[in-house]
Amino acid sequence: MDYFLFKTEPDVYSFDDFLRDSETIWDNVTNPTAVKYLREMKPGTKWIFYHTGDERRAVGTGTVLSVDPTDPKVPIVKVKVGKKLKTPKTLTEIKAEKIFAKSPLIIIGRLSIVPLTKEQWEWFVG
Repeated sequence: MDYFLFKTEPDVYSFDDFLRDSETIWDNVTNPTAVKYLREMKPGTKWIFYHTGDERRAVGTGTVLSVDPTDPKVPIVKVKVGKKLKTPKTLTEIKAEKIFAKSPLIIIGRLSIVPLTKEQWEWFVG
């Protein structure tokens, strides 16, 4: 999988924080399925930055720089900032698109890292 969506509470770490930092380590992931997805990533993997909580919208992009799998619990994933989305996409808009009907984003709402298809990625950034 080459595309993912990462969720975060904007009051914990927002896309504006990410823009300021330029690079960060993506951590605090505990769900075993989300950790599995982190382990599958490789440098160059692209992802959508999604604000959860009251906001519930995709707001930007990022790219995986490196994955260090030596931590037995959670790999250390270093990421760099991409760009703000031209048009943020709300959860309501996402749910209305049939390309997301079987997506874990909709089916498993609490999952913090979600795989995306190329078609879904392009919908977000298009």
